[in-house]
Amino acid sequence: MPLTAEQLHLDSTTLPAHLCLPTNPLPAAAQTVTGNEYRFTILTSRMIRMEYSSVGIFEDRPSQLALNRNFDTPEFRVIDTPEQLQIITEHLHLNYDKQPFSPQGLTIQVKGNLSAYHSLWRFSETGENLGGTARTLDEVDGAIELEPGLMSRNGYSTVDDSTSLLIEDGWFASRIADGTDLYFFGYGRGYRECLQDFYRLTGNTPLLPRFALGNWWSRYHRYTADGYKALMERFATEKIPFSVAVVDMDWHLVDIDPKYGSGWTGYTWDTDLFPDPKEFAAWLHDRGLRLTLNVHPAEGVRAHEDVYEEMAKKLGMDPSSEDPIAFDVTNPAFLAAYFEHVNHPLEASGVDFWWLDWQSGSHSKIAGMDPLWVINHLHFLDSGRDGKLPLTFSRYAGPGSHRYPVGFSGDTIVTWASLNFQPYFTATASNIGYGWWSHDIGGHMDGYRDNELAVRWLQFGVFSPIMRLHSGSSPFTGKEPWNYPSVEEGVMGDLLRLRHRLVPYLHTMNHRASKEGLPLVEPMYYGHPEEPAAYTVPNQYSFGTELMVAPITTPVETKTRLGQVKTWLPEGTWIDFFTGLVYQGDRTMNLYRPLHQIPVLAKAGAIIPMVHADDLTNRTANPGHLELRVFAGASGMFELAEDDDDRGTGAGVARTSLLLNWDEGTFTIAAALGELYHLPARRSFDIVFVGFAVDMQLKATIGGQPAEFTSRYDAAANTATLEFENVSVLAELKITAEAQMKLARNDVIKRCFELLADAQIDFGVKEVIFKKLSTTASVSVLMSHLQAMELEPTLLGALSELLLATA
Repeated sequence: MPLTAEQLHLDSTTLPAHLCLPTNPLPAAAQTVTGNEYRFTILTSRMIRMEYSSVGIFEDRPSQLALNRNFDTPEFRVIDTPEQLQIITEHLHLNYDKQPFSPQGLTIQVKGNLSAYHSLWRFSETGENLGGTARTLDEVDGAIELEPGLMSRNGYSTVDDSTSLLIEDGWFASRIADGTDLYFFGYGRGYRECLQDFYRLTGNTPLLPRFALGNWWSRYHRYTADGYKALMERFATEKIPFSVAVVDMDWHLVDIDPKYGSGWTGYTWDTDLFPDPKEFAAWLHDRGLRLTLNVHPAEGVRAHEDVYEEMAKKLGMDPSSEDPIAFDVTNPAFLAAYFEHVNHPLEASGVDFWWLDWQSGSHSKIAGMDPLWVINHLHFLDSGRDGKLPLTFSRYAGPGSHRYPVGFSGDTIVTWASLNFQPYFTATASNIGYGWWSHDIGGHMDGYRDNELAVRWLQFGVFSPIMRLHSGSSPFTGKEPWNYPSVEEGVMGDLLRLRHRLVPYLHTMNHRASKEGLPLVEPMYYGHPEEPAAYTVPNQYSFGTELMVAPITTPVETKTRLGQVKTWLPEGTWIDFFTGLVYQGDRTMNLYRPLHQIPVLAKAGAIIPMVHADDLTNRTANPGHLELRVFAGASGMFELAEDDDDRGTGAGVARTSLLLNWDEGTFTIAAALGELYHLPARRSFDIVFVGFAVDMQLKATIGGQPAEFTSRYDAAANTATLEFENVSVLAELKITAEAQMKLARNDVIKRCFELLADAQIDFGVKEVIFKKLSTTASVSVLMSHLQAMELEPTLLGALSELLLATA
């Protein structure tokens, strides 16, 4: 039988203070309703903690899940009779028969007329849960079943905290008595509000260091230092930026004496491959790259390791015995020695953070203690001990794991089915607050070579939380763009550059996720919970406040060479990020794109800050040359957040407001505020107006004085670009349209011609189609003509998309 923490007599005083997480677990006494064997804590009008203990013992200590129960006391009424207890809040009505919890005796009605009867929860029911996430996608080919999340179309969900460990003085403790400890979330369709209160209970998502939002290079490959450097130099020559250099397990000794076990675990650099590890790390740092190393810690520290002798002595072992030092997450003395003697010296030589690749199950000496959870918890806290923003890279260990980003989803199979599952998997993880998944973009193992699949996967990766391009050890699976034909190579290079250019936008969304509790990637139903269509597009998602993404996850149709994806356009105007095509929403459409594009749609009034293409390097520091993409159709505002790459808000934040006033015809870059030392004193701006009619007659002022600029117009992309050089960040830059701002009209005929020109079909058919399209007939008449021609469905669909985009 596994032991309890108390039986092991573990002493947490051997752990450094920085490994103790701040908690605030006690609610106000007025929030609790208690009987001999039950206790209810009304945390909000929509969240209730429900405890049952046959021996009347209830827990006030924080748990692995719940760190903070000190909420403001909501208004509620209690009706208490000898046989029945009722608790009534603004949003919930609880009925309880004062017996052991049961479906008959404990119910909660979620108010708000969600449905006639489906919004009544009974104990142990799950309802129509919209899903959460999963521990791993290891060896998964396609879809898997997800653990439950917080969101449900019935308006309720529960999280069972009955078996999780408690936290006491920074260490872990078992519960004194068995019982039920359940959190009820009755937020109706208020999905964002539910998630925000979940974060209040469990802890916010930490702010990631800015460099984590760029491109990561990752491959399971036996690199040498010189080989890795040569690869990074080749990327630099190709002007393809990376901010994180991942070195998989072959950095350490692998071919070891069998008497020590396998080479899967290791902490000693293989100096045949990396003769001077400190120099290698410094070389990467000098070029703007951060270094992370893969570790499989399960086999502990063994006698062949350089650090073995001092570890053994620290733990009171005889080094001459060569007995292995077990990786024991239940032993604070081991953990303290592990960090001090194993991790910290490696970090001092240049390792920036750890890829913790735990694959050895969820059991330990303490009942209920999952080693993965302890590894994530302690490594994350330890990584921030010197004031830097903490960061780990590891697997999901259950609700509350959002406190320890980034997530590693595991070794995926290289197939279309794997790609097709990942957008849904990523968006749905937000339903349990897990917003920073990192996938093996391009897949890790098995599967097959498919150039189109590699490009489509990378497109999804660019519009994912973390962009880690990955491949396995086979010589045939390398994801370097130059391993592909010239067309795919060009697209992949452009995509990797685009990801780095998006870092200013992504980092602002990083701040939003940490401070406001709203993940970068959200399912469509978050913003549109009452729209049935929002639940029909599982692979479509919001990407921050400004963008909506619908990745293409199936092969192109051969005659049109277009990929297709079912897309729901919410009400309003939407503009394609890549093409400038304008759409009117409130409908579901099939959207079609060639290999180099996927549907990324900006809302009307969206503002996307980007690094200018000429300012692109591995470094993700706040740029001196910004491109601001401003989308037509409505007023919009974006507050750009910029800070220190390593220390984040600990060093303060500079904020720059970007404002489009559609009615008044102005776009303004306000003077920067806050901690201005993060910013260059002066900046250049390229302001790209997307989807605007061309006749705006623009003029500009800087600091209230007339300003000069150069401009150009790209009819194919529906963009007008204004270029400003050397502008003080303390000055307001204002652009005014002397003519009324208007949406551009899609050049449907030109776009249809381009589509037909590329289609692999009969020339005569092309000419007939184009002749019909070139008439002055109405859209409905043109659609009738096309439908009567019995065209290839994809061709008909793509032409229909262009004709109907604004119809």
